[in-house]
Amino acid sequence: MMDTRVETLPDPATLAARVAEWMTTAALASTGPFRVSLSGGSTPKALYALLASPQFRDRFPWNRVVWYWGDERFVPYYHQESNYGMVRDAMLSKVPVPAANVRPVPTDGTPDDAATRYERMLQADYGAATLDAARPLFDVTLLGLGPDGHTASLLPGEPVLAERRRWVAAVAHGRPQVRLTMTYPAIESSRRVAFLVAGREKAAMLQAIRAGGSDVPAARVRPVGELVWFVDRAAAGER
Repeated sequence: MMDTRVETLPDPATLAARVAEWMTTAALASTGPFRVSLSGGSTPKALYALLASPQFRDRFPWNRVVWYWGDERFVPYYHQESNYGMVRDAMLSKVPVPAANVRPVPTDGTPDDAATRYERMLQADYGAATLDAARPLFDVTLLGLGPDGHTASLLPGEPVLAERRRWVAAVAHGRPQVRLTMTYPAIESSRRVAFLVAGREKAAMLQAIRAGGSDVPAARVRPVGELVWFVDRAAAGER
């Protein structure tokens, strides 16, 4: 059964530090590969930069952690809107991570073909084409919250919200770019799902989700493991 909790931190910097410590503790307590699905956005970017800083770089078990992306814009990796490019510049280029442990979403060919290839790669890493709730795909899944309630590239009103068979799908109306996103089954197959939410512009949406009456995409996430909301005071509506 899903275990949910909310942690409210004073500001975005403290939030990033708390999540960095949380991730590091979980990774160090694990054995074998530790699979992490990453999020784009400015709040996670601060987390990634912190993990690459002297405070965490020498503690984190880089050789065992495998990095995936929960969604990606269908643009080249050098494009300023690339989630992979952001994580590479903020963290991966500054730490001793094995190249084989970095699994970016492909952004060549057609979007549907790229989504299929990423799904097959995930299935190969998982060792099966069907997800088992007793054996989650990821150890940590990081998510953000858009002002419209989207998370990853699960956008309001898009057909991908009803997808339960595919693990990865293309989102044609990506505003402005086409996007690729993990679907609910893949996102929810995680021991820990963490939403990172900062800023007063997120407060109204976060309040609606926490009140339990919202049906926006972020409110529908039901992981097999724990669900943690790391929020700053501004997003929580506090002064």
